[in-house]
This record gives sequence, C-alpha cells and structure tokens, in this order.
Amino acid sequence: MQPLLSKSPKSGSAIHDSVTIQRSSSHSSSFFIQSHIQQPYRSFIFHLSLKKRLPSALSEIVSTTPSFFSSGERQHSVALGPPLCGSGEYHSFRSSYIIHSLVDESPVNSSSSDDFAAFLDAELDSTSDTNPQQEEEKQESDDDSDDNDDDEINAVIERTKRRKIIVVDDTEEPNGSTSHIVQTEVTETSVKEDICIHPGFIGGMCIKCGEKTDDDTQSSVAFGYIHKDLRLANDEIARLRDRDLKNLLRHKKLYLVLDLDHTLLNSTRFSDLAQDEGYLLNPNDPMQDALKGSLFKLPFMNMVTKLRPFVHTFLKEASNYFEMYIYTMGERAYALEMANLLDPGRVYFDSKVIAQGDCTQRHQKGLDVVLGQENAVLILDDTEQVWSKHKDNLISMERYHFFASSCKQFGYKSKSLSELRSDESDTDGALATVLKVLKRVHSMFYDSELGENFAGRDARQMLRAVRSEVLKGCKIVFSRVFPTKFQADNHHLWMLAERLGATCSTEVDSSVTHVISTDIGTEKSRWAIQENKFLVEPRWLEAANFLWQRLPEESFPVKDVKVNH
Repeated sequence: MQPLLSKSPKSGSAIHDSVTIQRSSSHSSSFFIQSHIQQPYRSFIFHLSLKKRLPSALSEIVSTTPSFFSSGERQHSVALGPPLCGSGEYHSFRSSYIIHSLVDESPVNSSSSDDFAAFLDAELDSTSDTNPQQEEEKQESDDDSDDNDDDEINAVIERTKRRKIIVVDDTEEPNGSTSHIVQTEVTETSVKEDICIHPGFIGGMCIKCGEKTDDDTQSSVAFGYIHKDLRLANDEIARLRDRDLKNLLRHKKLYLVLDLDHTLLNSTRFSDLAQDEGYLLNPNDPMQDALKGSLFKLPFMNMVTKLRPFVHTFLKEASNYFEMYIYTMGERAYALEMANLLDPGRVYFDSKVIAQGDCTQRHQKGLDVVLGQENAVLILDDTEQVWSKHKDNLISMERYHFFASSCKQFGYKSKSLSELRSDESDTDGALATVLKVLKRVHSMFYDSELGENFAGRDARQMLRAVRSEVLKGCKIVFSRVFPTKFQADNHHLWMLAERLGATCSTEVDSSVTHVISTDIGTEKSRWAIQENKFLVEPRWLEAANFLWQRLPEESFPVKDVKVNH
C-alpha cells in the first residue's frame, strides 16, 4: 500500500496539521499511520506500519508529539487509547522511532518518504513476529516507562483546543479490497509558535532547539561530571529530580553521598611517608599480606592510598538500599582514580563522581549538583563545615588517619595507624557502625505501617530520630569547655549534645547526670565527684556522635590540669 501523504507541509502552519490512519480490511491487524508535524524551518514526516493485533474498533489518537532526543534527532510517540465505539477491550500501544530532522540550513534529503517508510516497515517486521503471550509480557515491562511519559502526554492534550473525528465511507483499493479510513484532525484556534524553554546547554548551545546563547549561566547549574560543558536549567533539574525520585521510591531506595578522603580512604605522597612507614614500600615485609587489596601504590600520581577496612563490604551492602554518589573536594583526576579503586567494575558509582571543579560555591559542598531530592539524601563526610546548608542530611564520620602525614595535617601528636602497624576493626570500625545506622534510617523511611505514601516522607526526620536516641535521658553541664563570655548554647558541643538527645544546662542541680570538663579542679567538676555524677572529658560526647551509642564513662576520665607558676 502506498503512503497516505497527499501534500507537503507548509512552513508556518499549525503545529499539528493532520493525522491519518488507514486500516486494510484484507489485513485486519495492519494499520498505516501518517502525520505531518510542522514547526518553522523544520518539517517532519512520520509514517509507520503497525503490524500489531488491535481491537476491531480503531482507537482515538491521544497524542502524536515530537520531543528532542539528541542532537539532530527527534523521537515520535504514538499512543492508542480506548475504542471510539463498541465494548472492545481497552488496548494501549506505544511505538517510538528516531527520525532525523531537516533543519533550514540542510539541503533537501535525497531519500523519498516512500523509502523512509519502507525502512521503518522493515524495522517493524523484525519485531512483529511474536505471539500474544510475548506481547503481553512486553506490555507489562513497558508499564513503568509509560508512567514516566504521562505528564508529557497530558501537556499535549491540554494544548489541544479542538478535535474532530471524520469517518470516511469505504473506499476500494486497486487490489479490490476495501479500507476503512478514520481521520483525526487536530487544530488549534490560535496558531502559536512553540517557544523553547531551553532546558539545558552544552557549550552554550541549547540541547533541545540548538539555539546558541552568550549567557547560559542564568538560572542554570553546571553538571560537568555528567557531560562536559553541560548546564541544566533550574526547571529541568526539578523535573529530573521528580522523575528520578519516583523511580527511586518504586525500587525502595534512598540517595547516599560519600566523601573520599578520611571517610572511605586515606592517601599520602611518597615523599610524606614517615620513617616508620618505610615497610609499606617493601614488598618482602610481613605486613604486605595483611595490606593486600587495600594498599595501592600509584607512582603515576606519586602517592599511595589505603582503603578503609570494611569499605568493599560497606559499598556492596549499601548499594542494596541507596543510589550512591562520590563527592570530594579533590581534583577530578584524583577522584576518578579513587573511584576506580573502590569500584573497579563501575557497579556503584559509574559517572556519579563529583569533584572540586563541580562545586558551585568555593570551599563548600552542596546538593545543588546532585540529581536527587534533598528529603531522600543522606551524606557521609568527616568535615561538617563544608555542608553548612545540609547539616540535617549529614552523618559525621570519624576521620581515618592511617598515614602519619594525615595525623600531622590535623594536629594530632599521636602516632598513626601505619606507624603502629595497626588498623581499624572490620566488624566494629566506623564503616561497619554507620552501615547499621543507614539501614535503620532506610527501614524507618519505608516502614509499611506508616502507609504507602513514601513521597511525603523525609529521610532527615528519620535520621534525626535515630540520632536523638543516643544520649536520651542525659542532662549535661559543661565546665571550662567554652571560652569566657561565649554564648553556651551556640557552641558546637552544646548543639551536638542536644542533637544526640541530651538536655543541656549552665547550672548544676540534682537532675544533672554528666559534667563534661577539661579540668578536674573546677568547681563543677568537684561537685560532680562529690555528688557521684559522671565526670567525663569532651571526647566522650564526640565518641558517642561517631559510634552512635553511649560509651562507658570510665573510658573518658578528666585529667588534672597542672598550672606552671
């Protein structure tokens, strides 16, 4: 059968000119659809032969819309809805094919529309020989993707001003068979040119319409870690986050953003290795067997990296509950190399590696470059200060100081783990501890007893609830911890104690359970001893924060401070 195209579209006419569907009575399962979709300086010809089993009564065309797929290509989708008449079974079918656009600068395509239609028919033939059971299974697998397109379909329907259906009398074809032609003509009362909202840019060029702009930084954010020079508009970011959240909730996962240095690993330059760390470079040293698979010498980067104990198990188990990002203040080349050590199979992170150059604010990390809704994001980082806008999402990690240079960097005078030829525990270390917390927050978020409205939940509230149980029931007074005349409730230790569920006071009374002090000789310290209250140093509070439990007070005694005269 010849294509039904009878005239060429004229530039400047309505966006939806016409859609014609013809069914051959001799081949009840064969449909021919042809559409003209016009835009200024562009013309698209759409011809499909749908050799699929459909109800006897032809359905209404719900939408025939072009949407940008990639540079130089457009994707056309056809959706068939309920039958126009009769009680035929509801049937939905979607078919998408990429069609090259003919831009105004391009010469006329040498291939005829007949040739292009034949190409599409051949493509359809290759997938049409399936039995009904196979088609039903495919339909079920496509349901999820169809849901994601509902918003786009509804937008097209809302733009339609008037629709009329014309049923044409039976016509006779040259071979003697008759065909029933149903034509759906969609017109708009006022013809307006679609204005591109510029959802994003690559190198200053809109990814949808191709228009160049001298300033693509207004109301947009750079996502260079996804694609070089990519910027996305705020509205597009919001749309992508909403769509990704729906998919995330369907798979019952959350987002997890992971820092690298001192959180998942520790790195140092060869030249910064201490004398007691020379054994790390000696292949014959007995410690090499214990370090195998976790210590990596990287001569091309002039450094050595030690992965934190339990990190591989942590990533494997966390991936069942979270979509994970790496977010580091290091350079991109370093970040990618560390991601390769942690995830050589690119199973956990793939391209979701954010480095210093991706940050939108100097010396700060932000979730504005993460395509995840904030209410579903948890963060692991050893440096709280860089997350000033997202402290409610943050789980502070105890720093991993394997190398001597790391201890020196943060002012610790004690020897490092490598100098002591020791390491963190696999089963009781920082990553093993925080994994339990992450699993608990995830379990609370998806608690079925709270209903099925996951979209209305906030992982930050669950995290806050878990944290507030650590020191619940404790009442704390601080002594010689804050500087003189400092507003006590603004000090980070005061606020930390409250986040852990304790109450704080500036004065002692019978309800006080703990005095946190740096000097055993202060008045409040002596009161604690006299009244048989717990007297601990500030590290007790910090340890409770890192380990998510109240630790034995006797392990954190306050020492007597000697004053030199």
